[in-house]
Amino acid sequence: MARLGRGNSVVRWPWVGQTVLAVVLLATLLQAQSPPSKPLPKPPATRTDNVTETLHGIEVTDPYRWLEDQEAAETRAWIAAQNKYTDALLRDRPGRAEIAKRLGEFLKVDSVGRPVERGGQYFFSKRRADQDLSVLYVRSGLAGADEVLVDPHPMSADHTTSVQWIDVSRDGTRMAYAVRQGGADEIEVRILNMETRKDLPDVFPTDRYFSFSITPDKRGVYYVRHGKEGPRLYYHTMGAPLSEDKEIFGKGFGPEKILYHWLSEDGQWLLGVLLHGSAADRTEVYLYNTTRSGPVVPVVNDIPARFFPVFAGDMLLLHTNWKAPLGRVLAASLQNPGKDNWKEFIAESNATLEDISAVGGRVIALYTENASTKVKVCDGAGTFIRDIPLPAIGTVVGMSGRWESKDVFYTYESFLIASTVMQYDVSTGEQKIWARRNVPIEGDKYEVKQVWYSSKDGTRVPMFVVYPRGMKFDGSSPALLTGYGGFSASSTPYFTADAAVWVERGGVYALANLRGGGEFGEAWHKAGMLEKKQNVFDDFIAAAEWLIANKYTNSTRLAISGESNGGLLVGAALAQRPELFGAVVCSYPLLDMVRYHKFLVARFWVREYGSAEDAAQFRFIHAYSPYHNISPGAKYPAVLFVTGDSDTRVAPLHARKMTALMQAASGSERPILLRYDTKAGHSGGIPVSKLVDKLAEELAFLFWQLDAPPSQSPSSSGRGPRSGWLDAGRRGK
Repeated sequence: MARLGRGNSVVRWPWVGQTVLAVVLLATLLQAQSPPSKPLPKPPATRTDNVTETLHGIEVTDPYRWLEDQEAAETRAWIAAQNKYTDALLRDRPGRAEIAKRLGEFLKVDSVGRPVERGGQYFFSKRRADQDLSVLYVRSGLAGADEVLVDPHPMSADHTTSVQWIDVSRDGTRMAYAVRQGGADEIEVRILNMETRKDLPDVFPTDRYFSFSITPDKRGVYYVRHGKEGPRLYYHTMGAPLSEDKEIFGKGFGPEKILYHWLSEDGQWLLGVLLHGSAADRTEVYLYNTTRSGPVVPVVNDIPARFFPVFAGDMLLLHTNWKAPLGRVLAASLQNPGKDNWKEFIAESNATLEDISAVGGRVIALYTENASTKVKVCDGAGTFIRDIPLPAIGTVVGMSGRWESKDVFYTYESFLIASTVMQYDVSTGEQKIWARRNVPIEGDKYEVKQVWYSSKDGTRVPMFVVYPRGMKFDGSSPALLTGYGGFSASSTPYFTADAAVWVERGGVYALANLRGGGEFGEAWHKAGMLEKKQNVFDDFIAAAEWLIANKYTNSTRLAISGESNGGLLVGAALAQRPELFGAVVCSYPLLDMVRYHKFLVARFWVREYGSAEDAAQFRFIHAYSPYHNISPGAKYPAVLFVTGDSDTRVAPLHARKMTALMQAASGSERPILLRYDTKAGHSGGIPVSKLVDKLAEELAFLFWQLDAPPSQSPSSSGRGPRSGWLDAGRRGK
């Protein structure tokens, strides 16, 4: 059953008169005589079939190994029963319809992606307010009319087939685009002839493609496909059978490696970047002269550090953390790219260098400083010119532009400003809005604060807290805490509709910048990986304790949520400190860490987590693995697990097995639920109508379990965001 709300304590006032006291006593008596809350129905029964193994001298029992078989009839029946159970508890939850309506007002607005310019044409994606999916468009010139190129809506009746553009030829006459089923990582690649507006016969079948480039002469394409043996770089001649594609590079690289490529604007040079696993602490860079068809030449393959190359005219720039934990940029000639010819282009600073782009003869550097984005523009020699002004603490996502063009496009967002695409002139520093999402939130009604707290070992950790302006800090507010803490990914301020609805209804939203991320460079990342992964969970738990100690909330009103590696985070937190939380949403999670590396592409993550096949690594993995640290009879918070069949990145078996385990083990009467979408996955592609329903269900679940009113009137009047910076951008100032 749901926890009782506040009001269980007895408050005494010496001045209360007999009449008031009588009313209080009568109310108490009536409450005592009222029927007790109806207990929740029991979850579907799940059979156990214990599989016991001895791993490195420790006996490990898995009672739900049979649920790993995703296609077995028994598993499918179990999934259907779990969805039916979740429907019974959440489908008609009070306030859900109102929440869905408000989410729709945030999500069902015109949304335009960052464009790429080729041959004077601008290619981009756009979803109108009345559409479910993004459509591919082109605009001839900045002031031209928008023309639809590919509309995915007719491709599937339920709108679970989506499209995205992945490359455009230099002259803008060919566009490669991906077709994705559900949320799977695998895509089919098609090429549109812009002159005829028809697809070419060359179709690349559904597979895992890591990069794709059309040559300037349009006679062929380079692409990286990750097969069973590992990643390989191929060249395909247009019109020829795919079976005749030429393997350029990758032979001998195993399936645990990741390979990307980049093609220079003139098509002469091709770069290959080999990663030793996701967020690898080591990458290799190779260069291939396409005009000579000679050997692939190593630029760097013998230094244990990260190197990410960027073409900048006749220069090769290397963004690296070699001898610079916070990042720097080295430069070399494409003709002589060897290490002996490297020169420092941008020195390491006191902020983390996240990315670089070469546009209009300039180099734009994106930094993370105290967990928010700073953007600097340098000239062709690496000398600082100016900062790009941003309105507030927030995040810049990507830069698109060409070395030969002065225009760069970037996307900015923050907690209270939805994604806004800006057009920036690198020669003058002028910028204006290309597109904005007009969401109905008034940012001046809310506060954004960055706080610092001490983790278990004394490490100082930052956290962003968003809440209604004027909120009373009496510990009674519902709070939603999230984080990630892995793969060197920086958690910077971003806009989400569910967080906006949460704070509108009086909630506190908190984002913790945990170790394992990249906010403070590679040292911060390494402090939260492998044998130090427990630091991430300690940081998260300390964030929860800080919110409670500072009276932002209390443990009965504190919820946590996380996805993917963040799902592992909240899974570990609920296993280690169940009394600290009232509710948990755990999405597309990793939970059985003893076996995770055996499924799908999880071999990419062994350098981050380790593997139970290694005796030393098994010890620390087994110690925190959520699936192996659930205690029978412990009083766990309410949990909603979220996953789906189309997740081809994190195996859905984690959520299936953990749901069964916790339903059997939990000693509380709080619900343990599974929402299993047979078409949803890790890579997006979900139609907006389904996204609204998904988020409404999760928020209704949280409001229910935190005993918070989901129908509190929104503070917004329905007008768009107030921001002088955005308005100035719209005027071109």
